[in-house]
Amino acid sequence: MKREIADIRKDYKLQQLEEKDVAKDAIEQFTRWWQDAINSEITEVNAMTLATANKEGQPDARIVLLKDYNENGFVFFTNYNSHKGKEIEENPKAALVFFWKELERQVRIEGIVIKTSAEESDEYFNSRPAGSRIGAWASPQSSVIAGREILEVYVTKYTAEFNNNIPRPQHWGGYRLTPAKIEFWQGRSSRLHDRILYTRSTDGWGISRLAP
Repeated sequence: MKREIADIRKDYKLQQLEEKDVAKDAIEQFTRWWQDAINSEITEVNAMTLATANKEGQPDARIVLLKDYNENGFVFFTNYNSHKGKEIEENPKAALVFFWKELERQVRIEGIVIKTSAEESDEYFNSRPAGSRIGAWASPQSSVIAGREILEVYVTKYTAEFNNNIPRPQHWGGYRLTPAKIEFWQGRSSRLHDRILYTRSTDGWGISRLAP
């Protein structure tokens, strides 16, 4: 074992998380932490790990960007034909993880993923810079390509074809993860972290503490 790796550690001491201090609603609690993260000016505060699995159960994970959230769930956008899109089609169960190291906090979310409406996808797509909209057409995301010049050829092709009137491709749009569980993790000293788990039921959100 490489000692320089094994010896890396940080003792978390910034804050604590007690049941008496959390919101009764998980989305309200997320909003509190989200605002703290925004106020802390964390770089790409909306970056989150999206974990999926295919029909054989093979897991996969990558970073995506949160673009909206409310009581109905957490929204991100991508190419429906990408690896993650195909995995979601085969197995809609997924998880999200936010790690805000500056606050020594982590949020883990489990739930079911569905596509957003076409109207939601159109609205977000049309708000993107032109280069990003062309990129959605130019990139056959997750497919093997011969070289970067393939992308450059497609960028030139679609830029000329659409002439700044760029529609949303049908293979690109939004997903919403509707949470069944949300865990809030606050780093504490000696690895005795605080973990508060919200579990959704027909009666609302149940709250419990997990051992670190």
